[in-house]
Amino acid sequence: RAQQVPGVPVLWDMLLSFSTSSEDPISGGRHKVLGSKALAIPPQTSTIASHLPKALGAAYSIPLSRRVDPGHRQLARDGLVVCTFGDASLNHSTAQGALNTAGWTAFQGSPLPLLFVCEDNGIGISTKTPTGWVEQSVASRPGLRYFQCDSTDLLDAYATTRRAADLARRGRPAFLHAKCVRLYGHAGPDSPSTYLSRQEIAATEARDPLLVTAAHLVREGVMEPDAVLARYDAEDRRVRRVAEKAIRRPRLETAEQVAASLIPPARPCKPATPPENRAVVFGESDIRALSQPQHMAKLINFALTDLMLAHEEVVLAGEDVGRKGGVYGVTQRLQQRFGPHRVIDSLLDEQAILGLGIGMAQNGFLPIPEIQFLAYLHNAIDQLRGEAATLPFFSKGQFTNPMVVRIAGLGYQRGFGGHFHNENSLVALRDIPGLVLACPSNGRDAVLALRECVRLAREEQRLCVFLEPIALYMTRDLHADGDGGYTSHYPNDDMCIGFGEVGVHGDGTDIAIVTYGNGTYLSRQAQKVLADAHGIDARVIDMRWLSPMPKQAIIDAADGCKRVLIVDECREQGSHSEALMTLFAESNRSASRLVATDCFIATGPAFGATMPDRDGIVAKAVEMVR
Repeated sequence: RAQQVPGVPVLWDMLLSFSTSSEDPISGGRHKVLGSKALAIPPQTSTIASHLPKALGAAYSIPLSRRVDPGHRQLARDGLVVCTFGDASLNHSTAQGALNTAGWTAFQGSPLPLLFVCEDNGIGISTKTPTGWVEQSVASRPGLRYFQCDSTDLLDAYATTRRAADLARRGRPAFLHAKCVRLYGHAGPDSPSTYLSRQEIAATEARDPLLVTAAHLVREGVMEPDAVLARYDAEDRRVRRVAEKAIRRPRLETAEQVAASLIPPARPCKPATPPENRAVVFGESDIRALSQPQHMAKLINFALTDLMLAHEEVVLAGEDVGRKGGVYGVTQRLQQRFGPHRVIDSLLDEQAILGLGIGMAQNGFLPIPEIQFLAYLHNAIDQLRGEAATLPFFSKGQFTNPMVVRIAGLGYQRGFGGHFHNENSLVALRDIPGLVLACPSNGRDAVLALRECVRLAREEQRLCVFLEPIALYMTRDLHADGDGGYTSHYPNDDMCIGFGEVGVHGDGTDIAIVTYGNGTYLSRQAQKVLADAHGIDARVIDMRWLSPMPKQAIIDAADGCKRVLIVDECREQGSHSEALMTLFAESNRSASRLVATDCFIATGPAFGATMPDRDGIVAKAVEMVR
């Protein structure tokens, strides 16, 4: 690859990476990774094939970039994505899902310039790959063309790779099965003699690609044996000489230096496109609805429409988001308004959905992938943790994947699906460094926070998760049937909620109730009961931004209140309430909490039994005040 891009000192760069020097041009000493911005090779640390879904996303974005301007395109419009992995990694569910998605995509006629390269050396650490397994498991996959070569034979490897790459470049995904050799152990302390016989080790060493290639060059009369040895010795001396310099280069020393690349750099963005045809796109009925109070689901739909009108690079993707318009109708009519190339109905695979977003974002698009329910995220969380969040960290911000992941979640759904559709655990998201987690509690805030998340992704290249409380999607009333107290008018375009800005309802000083999501709705109900029935003047503080937690804004919002009650609809262990209790304790403020039971959520009449409710909030607040 470096021979295609002159001026890249490959040996020096790799040795700086292997010696974890802070001068390593790709990771800055944060990891021993292979990668190069100049060579368009994103750094990859995974050995479990978790990079395959994003490779598919990047490949999918190439033909799409011929129809839609992604704004920050990184890959040539006639480009090709090459993704390498090992025979052991092939067995990982992430690899199997990516191969299935590639075949599924190609089977429907969508172009996908993607070349998978499986480097098959027949063993994963100590576990042997059964003879013929790779070929048998891949060769007959629909939509995926299979090629095989002996990579110790340079001519066969080159000719076969060329055929596979040419096919992939024309838009049909290809799988190159390269028979390889693993010399020595899997890693430094791994001795192959503990699980391989001497005969097996000797047979492997006899297939050393250097020896095989040298013999081929001598046999064909290209080089004399002495010339081969002289060249080998010269390279050995050169590597040692350069290594002696590389190991003396500076290394990272402080936490601040390590974390410096956690947040990607800002980038200039072209201004929003004026929506000249907005009335036509919305349609007559929705134009009327824009002037009337609406529930959260409808307002999010309006916001997505405006964002897609303003920014051509915004692309939605997910299961059922297109023709059906989402399980709850949040994305209704968006596919009709913008076409199936910008509102993509995906197959049922959360790893593939997130990988599609990550790869497209690397090529300048602004994806808004949807995970249908929060509980379904857990089987794919490593796409956010191990891939999306780490990419800028391990590349000094040179590679980024800004996007906004929409997730419907949290509890309080009545009679629908138990714990798979009612999930009140956010700890896996809170644990990801650099990730922005927003959770609106009402329709107006949902619109404004979604706009801010898109701005953060576009301009600051942030990875954002936008968590939408399902139980509040269609909620209209706050205190009494028909009061319409939880509907909102669609906010003007110039209105926004700043990143880290909390919401405050009321100015009471008897007690501050700190909460978010459904907890805000319930706390506002309790606020009225406390005032009317108990003479207690409460203030409700809506966090809005759950990660990173806006600590100072929360402390400031509670200033002047005698007591603090934390209402957290998530479980006692691993919920935000733990961090909030710590925050107030470290600020010399006493606080108490009301949280969900450490239990899964039931369906039927007991749907809310394990979580806080209005009356429980009232009782806890009265107890604290009295």
